[in-house]
Amino acid sequence: MTKHDLFKGFQSSPEIIRLAVMMYVRFPLSLRNVEDLLHERGIDVSHESVRFWWQPFGTMFASEIGKKRAERLRSGPQWQGHLDEYS
Repeated sequence: MTKHDLFKGFQSSPEIIRLAVMMYVRFPLSLRNVEDLLHERGIDVSHESVRFWWQPFGTMFASEIGKKRAERLRSGPQWQGHLDEYS
């Protein structure tokens, strides 16, 4: 299934849906805060629309964030061994 198929049937563009859901999932914001931040960017969306989008896409985007965060942590210096740890 392609990413375009995921957003089939929604009136808004996939970019706006992704932005709204990612803001809600990633940061400790309420639905109304997400609505206000989008309004400041010139996007007129109701908080109910964000809630409606969050239901099918929230867990999917949250798992993407978790995978990226885990990859970033594994590539960091804290996962590299030190000489004194192996003796």
